[in-house]
Amino acid sequence: MNERELEGKCALVTGGSRGIGRALVLALAEHGADVAFTYHSSAAEAHAVADEVERQGARAKAYRSDQGDPAAAKPLVAAVMDDFGRLDILINNAGVAVTQRLGDGDDYAALDRMWAINTMGVIASIRAAAHVMSDDGRIITIGSLSGTRASSAGAADYCGSKAAVAGYTRGAAHDLAPRRITVNIIESGMMSTDMAHNMREAAKAKISAAIPLRRFGDLSEMSALVTFLASSAAAYITGATLSIDGGLSA
Repeated sequence: MNERELEGKCALVTGGSRGIGRALVLALAEHGADVAFTYHSSAAEAHAVADEVERQGARAKAYRSDQGDPAAAKPLVAAVMDDFGRLDILINNAGVAVTQRLGDGDDYAALDRMWAINTMGVIASIRAAAHVMSDDGRIITIGSLSGTRASSAGAADYCGSKAAVAGYTRGAAHDLAPRRITVNIIESGMMSTDMAHNMREAAKAKISAAIPLRRFGDLSEMSALVTFLASSAAAYITGATLSIDGGLSA
């Protein structure tokens, strides 16, 4: 793929101030895109990422927005359109995990919040973007291997929230195909984020041993997949669920 393949494009990344989201913001900018991205709590982290993007020669702006409030999606997209004049790429990255074993108690407030962020927030973002996105646009959701594989007890609701978005992706691909907007989901396994680095070594070793490639994924590998899907080279891929998990789902 051309090094500046995304020149002239504008991308919106939800949850772009840290972890996978930060890596994606920087990778999209490296390939020439201007990048709008959201954050929820740390303005300092978000502005640091925006400064880094601008040092690469691209435009960037951070927006404080709550993915758990579906009503926030339309104003967010409207603000991006006002500031950048176009929207070509949407990356749904923001997400949370809540673990509750069935029969151990029912914290519905926490579960409702997770479903709002992981499912309705993604749906609202896609619907808002669909009204304004340029033809030949790209919608990519960062999902989880848990959307198709339950790896532990207590993850039923998390798995359900991710599986729902995978199904929505397939339906949205049909709706947006006439405009050549592709809609895909990446089901991610364990990646080398700050959260992973903070795990106990014994826990990391146990998880790595279950992965055929015996390691966590690097953020550069996730970024390479996302920038490919955002490029013209991926114009014939839509409605797809792609795994990046070191073979764990094989």
